[in-house]
Amino acid sequence: MKGSRTTTPTKLLTFAEKCKNILASNWQGTLNTVKADSTGSKEEIYSSKVKYFVKRGRPYIWVPENDLHNVNTVIDERGSFAVTSPLPGSLASLLQALKKPPNRIALVGEVVPLSDNKIKSAAETLREMIISEGEAIREFSYSVSSILSSSNFTSTSRAENLQEFLNEDLQYRIYKFNPSSITYIESKGSSHEMDMKDMEESKADPLSLFSASLIDGINQSEVRRRALMIFCATYLNKNVKDALVLSIDRKGLDLLGKVMGPMMDDGSREVQWKEMRLQLAEEARDVETFCKRLVEMEEEAIKNVSAFSGLPLDANEM
Repeated sequence: MKGSRTTTPTKLLTFAEKCKNILASNWQGTLNTVKADSTGSKEEIYSSKVKYFVKRGRPYIWVPENDLHNVNTVIDERGSFAVTSPLPGSLASLLQALKKPPNRIALVGEVVPLSDNKIKSAAETLREMIISEGEAIREFSYSVSSILSSSNFTSTSRAENLQEFLNEDLQYRIYKFNPSSITYIESKGSSHEMDMKDMEESKADPLSLFSASLIDGINQSEVRRRALMIFCATYLNKNVKDALVLSIDRKGLDLLGKVMGPMMDDGSREVQWKEMRLQLAEEARDVETFCKRLVEMEEEAIKNVSAFSGLPLDANEM
């Protein structure tokens, strides 16, 4: 069974766009700096988890006052910054069990401390971003809010996770990370070094800011998971026992589908999780359009299943 919503092929995202999406959709990463007491050629590396937001394509990183990075960067501004695709809820547990690392990016460059004036400017930018995201959420239609309502918003919302930095009593230092190279690393291990000009010209996907919450909202809903299974049958001609969204973008969804593996010597068959790509016939210019596309695909898929089986299905059951 095949529907019409995904029959028109769309160009895949470039690696530069994928890098921008990962950077924009996450808010935490691993910062690595050279230890200030390193001697000779050892150059021991100190690493810790930090939070950040993106301004004009650059990560602005909040580092606790007592963190060793603050000492290291005085001596040596060289650093690297690693960020992964956000993996909310059950998705992280599944990938860990499958020993499948997420797609990720590695930035190499300089960790530059901000002056007092620029610190105030960065804090104000963050405040405006958080307010803007809150206003957008309040204005979302039911098709969006119904998905977000299934998500653990506290752990998947960028605004929720960066809210603490608006507290002026907290002692943090803020740095701008100026990358000299960026590498995109796929879950299977392949790496792609970016052309910095391509990175400058590329823009983050309009879904990025809410992608973690949307992914979690779909994956946490049994109804939506059943819809994904029907999508696989209708649009990809794949029979799956379960499905999860791995990532989303304006051109489609990356899925993990549970399928039966090849026949073993003893006649048994193992269950496997395989990646699948479900592309949209038309790009979704924003979150509202993306969720509307999903609803349209659900309605079409249900009609196809009903016509094939001869049994009436109610779209409200999906």
